Amino acid sequence: MPANVQNALPAPRSDAIALLSDQSSTHSEIAKVPAIAPADQRPQSAGQPELDRYTHYLLARLTAGLSPAACANAFFDWGMHMATSPGLQLELMGEGIRQWMRLAAFGQEASVANEPLAPSVVTSPHDHRFVSAGWKQFPFNVYAEAFLLGEEWWHSATTRVRGVEKQNLNRVDFITRQMLDVFAPANFVATNPDVLQRTQSEAGLNLLRGYKNYLDDLKRLRTREAPPGAEKFKVGETVAITPGKVVFRNHLIELIQYEPTTEKVHAEPVLIVPAWIMKYYILDLRPENSLVKFLTAQGFTVFIVSWRNPDADDRNIGFDDYRRLGVMAALDAITTITGDHKVHATGYCLGGTLLATAAAAMASENDDRIATLTFLAAQADFREAGELTLFVDESQVSFLEDMMGEQGFLDSAQMAGAFQLLRSNDLIWSHVVNDYLLGERQPVFDLLAWNADATRMPYRMHSEYLRSLFLNNDLAEGRFKVDGHAIALTDLRAPIFAIGTETDHVAPWRSVYKFNILSDTSVTYLLTSGGHNAGIVSPPGTSHRSYRMATKQPNDNFVDPDTWYKTTPKHEGSWWPAWAEWLARMSSGWVEPPSMGAPEKGFKPLCAAPGTYVLQK
Repeated sequence: MPANVQNALPAPRSDAIALLSDQSSTHSEIAKVPAIAPADQRPQSAGQPELDRYTHYLLARLTAGLSPAACANAFFDWGMHMATSPGLQLELMGEGIRQWMRLAAFGQEASVANEPLAPSVVTSPHDHRFVSAGWKQFPFNVYAEAFLLGEEWWHSATTRVRGVEKQNLNRVDFITRQMLDVFAPANFVATNPDVLQRTQSEAGLNLLRGYKNYLDDLKRLRTREAPPGAEKFKVGETVAITPGKVVFRNHLIELIQYEPTTEKVHAEPVLIVPAWIMKYYILDLRPENSLVKFLTAQGFTVFIVSWRNPDADDRNIGFDDYRRLGVMAALDAITTITGDHKVHATGYCLGGTLLATAAAAMASENDDRIATLTFLAAQADFREAGELTLFVDESQVSFLEDMMGEQGFLDSAQMAGAFQLLRSNDLIWSHVVNDYLLGERQPVFDLLAWNADATRMPYRMHSEYLRSLFLNNDLAEGRFKVDGHAIALTDLRAPIFAIGTETDHVAPWRSVYKFNILSDTSVTYLLTSGGHNAGIVSPPGTSHRSYRMATKQPNDNFVDPDTWYKTTPKHEGSWWPAWAEWLARMSSGWVEPPSMGAPEKGFKPLCAAPGTYVLQK
C-alpha cells in the first residue's frame, strides 16, 4: 500500500482482534474490539484539518456520498475539450438539425397513421419504459420519439469529445443520462398514456393511493423499515431455514454447518464465503431456491460464513482482519471438524475477492488445504469493473473516507444509492411510475426482502478495499501484500470455476472472465443469464435461464471474451447442476457424513442456524 495511504490509516492492531486458534479454548468466545477512538486519534489524511474532514462529512450527507469535486472536474475536462473542438460542434449542430427534421417527419406520419406506430428509435433491450401499447398512439409516440432522439444526441455530445480522460468522459455521459431520465415522458401523468388511462378510469384514485404510498415510503425511509410486504420473509422462519448449526463464532463471523441429507457425502466439504455487504441467506432463501439446500441434496457437506454487521466500534477492522478471522478461521474450523479433508472454497461477490487473496497467500506458503476455488460473480481485476468505477477515483475515495471517518462505517443506505443509480430506470423510475402514479404496490418477493436487509462496511476495511483493490488494482498486478509479503494469483494451483452473469452491473462478466489470464491453473468459466443476484440464485426449473461453459487448461491459448461468447455453445436451464457435477468430479470419493461440529476439539454447536449475526440490524 502506498505510503500516503498508510499515513492516512491507523497502524495495524496486533492485539485488537486475535484469531482464536487455541484448540483447547472455547471457540465461541468473542474477541474484544477497542471502543471508538477519540476524535484526535481517528484516521485522517496527514495534515488534514479536522474542520475540513467534518465539512466533507456534512457535504457527503447531502450528496449521498458522491464527491462534487469529482463531478465538477469531469464536466470541466469535457467542457474545455468541447469548447476547443469547433469541428465537433458543427457536426453536433448538423446532427441536431437532422434529428429535428426526423422528429417532424415522424410527428406528421404519426398524426395521420391509421394503425399504432411505435417510436422509430431503437432502445436498449433493458429499457422497458415505452413498450406498452399506449406508447404507439399519437401523441405519446411523438413524446417518446422526441425524448429518445434527445438521448441519442446527448450521448453523441458526451462521448465523442477527443482528449478527455476516459473516466471523466464516462462520468459525464452517466450523469447526463441520469439527468435526462428525470424528464422522461413516462415519469409524468400528462405524458404517460398508461397513467392517464388509469387516472381517467379510476377518477384519480390511483394518484391518491400513490400519494399514500409516497408518504408511507417517506416514513419507512426515516425509520429504516423494510418495504411493505417484506415482513412475510422472516429469517429463520420463512427464509434461511435449511437445518444446520453454528459451530464456530468469533468477532467477525459465525460459521454454519448444515445437516447432511444423504447417507454418504463427498469427502471434500464446501465452504461458501459471501460478501459482507450482504446477508448470507441470499444463498439460502426459500427451500425452492436455496443453493445451500441444493448442494446438501447433491451429497455435499456445506459450511457458510455469516458475517457480523459492524458498527462504529468496528471502525478499525481492516481487510486483513476479514481474511484472518473470516476465511482462515473458517478453514481451520472446517478441516478440524471434517478430519483434515481439503475444501471446495467458494466466494460470492466481494467474498470471492477476499477468497482470492486468502488462496493466493496460502499458495505462497504451500498451504494446500483448498481443493478447488469457485468465484460467483467475483472480481480480482478491477480495471474494467463496469460503471462502479465511475465512483472510484482519488477525489471520490478521499470524500468517502472523510464521511466514513466521522461515522466509523459506510452505511447501507449510502451504498444503496450508488447501486440504484446504476439501474435507475429499473430501481428508481419504474418504482415512481408504478407505486406513485399508478398507485400499485409491487409485490415483494424473497430476493427483494433480502435486498432490504442490508449491512454496513467498516471504515478501515472499506478504505483499504477501495484504494488497494479497486483504485490501484494491487491484487491483479502483484502489489497486494499479506503479512508484509506481496501475493500473486499466478501462484494458484487449485482448479478454478468462475461464474459471470450477462447483465451484471456490479461485476461485469468480461471482468470476471479475467480469471482466465490472472491464474496459471485450469479455469472453467461459466456465463449465465441474469444479473448479479438473480443470475446466481437460479435453481433448476427457473424459466428463461441459460448458460455457456468452457474450460481453459494451463497450456491452452487465450481466447478473448467476445470470441468465447460467440463460439461457446449455449445450454438451456440452470447452471447449478453443471457446477455440482464439476465439484463431484473434483472430489475424491464418498465418506460417512462428519459430525455436526467437533465438541471434543472445541467446536461444539452453539445454536441452530441461521445463528445470531444474521439478525443484527
